Amino acid sequence: MAEQDDGGTPIRPPRPLPGADFLDIESQLDERERAKLAEVRAFVAEHMVPFAGQWWTDEQFPFHLLPQLGALGISTPTRHGYSHLFHGLLIAELARADASLATFFMIHHDLFVESLHDFGTQGQRERYLADAAALRTTGAFALTEPDHGSDVAKGMDTRARRDGDDWIINGAKRWIGNGTFCEHMLLWALDEDTGTVRGFILDTSLPGVSTSRIEHKISLRTVQNADVLLHDVRVPEADRFPGIESFADTNQLLRSSRIMVGWLAVGQQLAAFDVTRDYVRAREQFGRPLASFQLIQQKLATMLGNATASMALMVQIAHAQAGGTERMDQAALAKAFTTERMRESVALGRAALGGNGIVTDHRMARIFADAEAIYTYEGTQDVNQLIVGRAVTGISAIA
Repeated sequence: MAEQDDGGTPIRPPRPLPGADFLDIESQLDERERAKLAEVRAFVAEHMVPFAGQWWTDEQFPFHLLPQLGALGISTPTRHGYSHLFHGLLIAELARADASLATFFMIHHDLFVESLHDFGTQGQRERYLADAAALRTTGAFALTEPDHGSDVAKGMDTRARRDGDDWIINGAKRWIGNGTFCEHMLLWALDEDTGTVRGFILDTSLPGVSTSRIEHKISLRTVQNADVLLHDVRVPEADRFPGIESFADTNQLLRSSRIMVGWLAVGQQLAAFDVTRDYVRAREQFGRPLASFQLIQQKLATMLGNATASMALMVQIAHAQAGGTERMDQAALAKAFTTERMRESVALGRAALGGNGIVTDHRMARIFADAEAIYTYEGTQDVNQLIVGRAVTGISAIA
């Protein structure tokens, strides 16, 4: 029998507060996907959230987690019967816990492992895929160079020259996530003889390969970004990706990667909303919770609106992926829009926490700082907006 108050009226238990998934997007997943996402959510709550702040402060990567992450069986999920929507929500859930680990996951699985599926030979997949999918080995995506980011398509300086059964590679790469510790990289280099772009599986233990960690970052500090130097590195022809014959072949990977960054930006917004709401409900000023003030509620409503709009956009992108109709300009719009909304939301959350929003004792400072890297990578805001502008005008404003 329901409990009653003194007047005999049944007392209803308080309704749970709605989450940042205000439109209940997760309900669109099937039963298997919801169960797997719940498993991932429980894992990150136990193994990532309590420790991510210290990893970030110390710039230390949690290598001990790799076997457990591998055991979750979430590598390249759409190749194992999961939907594109599940894949996106998976990235968002990882980012909600820790943007650095979500970034690691995307680099390894969505770029390196996917490249084995998309461009590798049967022999290459047999040699590398099982260990990479299970995180017994790790991979990186080596495209950006010290002097070339957005213009790397036209200005790639890393060179490859055929020499018998080998390729001799010279050059440098920069900002390579996972680059300090990975066993393999998808390395992009310009063929000196043909002028075409080639892709190679680079064994990082080869003579002539040297890596150094990029220090003094204020964002995604757990991610081990590297400078990579290549001096007369001999890579066997057996480790060249035959499916890569031009820079245009990167578009397949970069389009998907930009979409995943859109989901990562969603996860950052969910994290910012979670942390801000918990804080303003618990923190008291002037004798009452911060959440009772109108301007604080306005901040929360704006953050929720940003997250909801971002998720709704990304759901439509996931449907396009499912139908094989997603385009690069759509991916660029998704990345540009969601990261813009993310940047606004993390600023609002940081402001709501006041002074506590700038110290690493509270998650909000880390969320705020990490957002700056997400806003920039996989194409700067300007470049992504120019891609959209080119699509809608038919005129390129990119030099």
